[in-house]
Order: sequence, then structure tokens, then C-alpha cells
Amino acid sequence: MEDVNLLSSVAQIIIALSIGIIWVFRFDNIVKEFKHYGLSDLVRTMVGSAKIVLATLLVVGIWYPSLVLIPALLMGFLMISAQYFHFKVKNPWKKHIPSLFLLALCIFIAFEALKTTS
Repeated sequence: MEDVNLLSSVAQIIIALSIGIIWVFRFDNIVKEFKHYGLSDLVRTMVGSAKIVLATLLVVGIWYPSLVLIPALLMGFLMISAQYFHFKVKNPWKKHIPSLFLLALCIFIAFEALKTTS
């Protein structure tokens, strides 16, 4: 059981670091992608803010596990949304991989959070 908790914590950190790197250090790429998807600056700002807040809650959830389930599910929803837009603009599969990987981590974290709360 302890190993699974460790894996879940590592997954939470991976998601948080990924979101931080993408939305802070690679923001110019985000601006281009959202324009390519036909989404407004307001939507981009809302999505980015939501992802940063959710990533922060996932990290805090390492110490307060009751905070993990909802952020993991909402982050997973945002990753599904990212997949939708990748398909919409017919991006190559290479572009799908990061959000698919983060979606898989969100699903894993959510299932583990459900197990610990029941």
C-alpha cells in the first residue's frame, strides 16, 4: 500500500512540474497553440489559471489526501479537452502524447484517491 501512495505522490509532482514548465517557461508555445485552436486569450487565461491552481492542489494533496480527488478529475477533464482540440485541428500524434500521459496520471491518481477514501 505504501508503494502505491508513493507512486501517486510522484504522479502528482510530475503533473505539477509539467504544468508549471508548460504554462510558465513555454508560455509562448501555449499562446501559439490556443490561437491555432481558435480559442480566445480569455479562455487561455482561464485554462492556465485552472491548471496552475489544480496542480498546486495536487501537490498540497500529498500532505492532505482529501484534496486530491477533485483536482485529479478536473485536471483529467482538461486533458481530455486538450485531446479534443488536438483532434479538431488534426495535430500529429506526437502532439497528443503529453496530454495523454498527464491524463493517464490523473486517472491513476483519482483511482488511488477513491481507494483511500472508501
